[in-house]
Amino acid sequence: MAPAKRTEKTEVTRPMRADARRNRARVLSAAQAAFTEEGKLIPLDEIARRAGVGIGTVYRHFPTKEALFEAVFLSRVQKLTDEARELAASNDPDQAFFALLTHMVEEGRAKRDLVDAMAGAGIDVTATASPVSHALRTAIGELLTRAQEAGAVRRDVGVADVMALVTGTVIAIQRQGDDPELPTRILGVIRDGLRAGTPTARRT
Repeated sequence: MAPAKRTEKTEVTRPMRADARRNRARVLSAAQAAFTEEGKLIPLDEIARRAGVGIGTVYRHFPTKEALFEAVFLSRVQKLTDEARELAASNDPDQAFFALLTHMVEEGRAKRDLVDAMAGAGIDVTATASPVSHALRTAIGELLTRAQEAGAVRRDVGVADVMALVTGTVIAIQRQGDDPELPTRILGVIRDGLRAGTPTARRT
């Protein structure tokens, strides 16, 4: 008797239903606000309450709090990337570049809180963020290049410099949180320092 032929099963991923997509988006939105306001210790049932869904719905989309942290983090970075890409189509490269820089500083505090929370939960943030971070840096690089070609930003500045400036500004704002005018002043100094024609630092 000939051996029976094996039948290979092809796994088909069904698209998420519209109501499931809405519920997932509501959970992500509620979680983003909750993590920023309360930190990583906020329970999932409170996030479910804020999202207006049952706790079972939260667990269907995000089996653990760590998975929800990761999803919110990636969502933040993706939004910044999308904004950078939209700004890249602007007819004013100068305004577009500095608009993104300002927005990144404004969003940075909340994002840094989330990164801290994820690290505390044992999540490898660097590994998690790698693909989306690369896309964000590429989009920022395109904006920076256009601003430099337009003569608005000095040419000795790279994407790594921009990211360092944003990070340093966010940390300064966090440590001096009682001064509401500090972000505006720091961003003004950064803007002046990045302008084309600014003397470069003397190399030793």
